[in-house]
Amino acid sequence: QATKPIYTGGRIAAGVRQATAGINAADAQYDAAEQDLILQVITAYMDLRRDRETVSIRQNNVEVANEQERAAKDRFEVGVVTRTDVSLSTANLEGAKAALASAESALEASIANYTYLTGLVPADLAPPPPVPTLPASLEEATTFALDNNPDMIAARHNERAASEAIEAAKAQGRPSVSLVGTAQVQEGYYSARDINNQSVSGVIQGSVPIVTGGMVKSQTRAARLKRDQARRQIDLLDRSIRAKVASAWFGYDATLRAIDASKRQVDAAEIAYDGAKEELAVGVRTTLDVLDQEQQLFEARLSLVQAERNAYVAAHQLLRATGQLRRPVALDAETR
Repeated sequence: QATKPIYTGGRIAAGVRQATAGINAADAQYDAAEQDLILQVITAYMDLRRDRETVSIRQNNVEVANEQERAAKDRFEVGVVTRTDVSLSTANLEGAKAALASAESALEASIANYTYLTGLVPADLAPPPPVPTLPASLEEATTFALDNNPDMIAARHNERAASEAIEAAKAQGRPSVSLVGTAQVQEGYYSARDINNQSVSGVIQGSVPIVTGGMVKSQTRAARLKRDQARRQIDLLDRSIRAKVASAWFGYDATLRAIDASKRQVDAAEIAYDGAKEELAVGVRTTLDVLDQEQQLFEARLSLVQAERNAYVAAHQLLRATGQLRRPVALDAETR
């Protein structure tokens, strides 16, 4: 026996559309999860590069501070400086060592996070690939994000699936018509003869729900509530995406300006530090002046490293918000 639905009041068609929308929503959710992971890996990669450069700068700071302490002791021996100058140099050296220990701890944490996300133990890190082309304006970025952000795409498909669920629920209370086909074969033995009877029949059956105990109304009401919830989710996502795009846009712009300022700061700090050392040699500057200039130089270099990391991450946060984030092919660490 086989049954072929002829008319179901739209239930089957609505069910197919609902399932299709659900599949599309799942695809979009997978895309969103993939882009989230890519952003995490990019952030971990840039954190790792930043922390390695920070350790290098801190190591250089310790070397310079160690040399300054030695020079201060030599000048103290010949009566050029006081014991206070030696103590200042020693304090500066110990501070540099403490800062190095903190930087090394941060580096180990970044290595652990990168390994957790990628399964790789980083060795030499290649420079990151250039930032992909970004939208030309905040308005363009926002419009593109509302159309292409995978979270929004998934939410819209979920709303469509919920709407089709309403139609499927309504169809439960409509008439249905089906074609029922039956095939039979009878075999037997009668009066020394084999008997083989075959028959095929088809019947059209119809059914009309008369009493459902409120089931159809209840299912329809529940489906409407789910659709309304899906629509509210779209509204929330709309505001969230607009905020994320704006935050990433202005954050990226700020980090670019921070990079320019940090580069100028490093150049000026290098000149000031070199000048302070020369003036110390002729007695115009004190040891404390040189130590202050040295500290400003190292802090300027660290600020530049942090600004470059922030700019790269902010650019990819903007790409994630607009749904454009894809795995950079060159963003790989060698393994050891």
